[in-house]
Amino acid sequence: MARYKAIYDIMGYIDEELVICNIGFPSRELYELDDRPKNFYMIGSMGLASSIGLGLALAKPYEDVVVIDGDGSLLMNMGSLATVFANNPDNLTWIVIDNGAYGSTGNQDTYAQKVDLLDVAKGVGFKNCFDFEDVNLHDVIDSDDASFIIYRTEPGNSDAPIIDLDPITIKERFMASF
Repeated sequence: MARYKAIYDIMGYIDEELVICNIGFPSRELYELDDRPKNFYMIGSMGLASSIGLGLALAKPYEDVVVIDGDGSLLMNMGSLATVFANNPDNLTWIVIDNGAYGSTGNQDTYAQKVDLLDVAKGVGFKNCFDFEDVNLHDVIDSDDASFIIYRTEPGNSDAPIIDLDPITIKERFMASF
């Protein structure tokens, strides 16, 4: 299964949650599948979806925040695992689509092919660590701790079009949505 199908599956569980999406093709795919003002599309900041999601979850404790990240981006900012765990916002659900590749830069292999990121999150201390296939995302979103989910897919990109919104419009539209 490709990342496009994973994003489709994830968005089937999303109602009013704020969604922060990883840069490049994941954002393009989300934009094509389910564009909405409560989606924040990352542009040019690889590795920071989790950090932005954490800041948003802490600033807006009554809003549920879902981060759609990639294994390559998580590996670029491994410190975010400890930071999210230490703050443990119960309104943050972090989903890492692990395709073992840097999808937006040419599908080069990531170390996630050798390192189990779910085990790493458990090792950091996350209580709620799941494989996407084993959970009901609605239940996870409503949990009492921050959650970390791995969604394993095959590498590859869809033909999703470029997002035709500029970064300022994305930000302003997102901020006006809550």
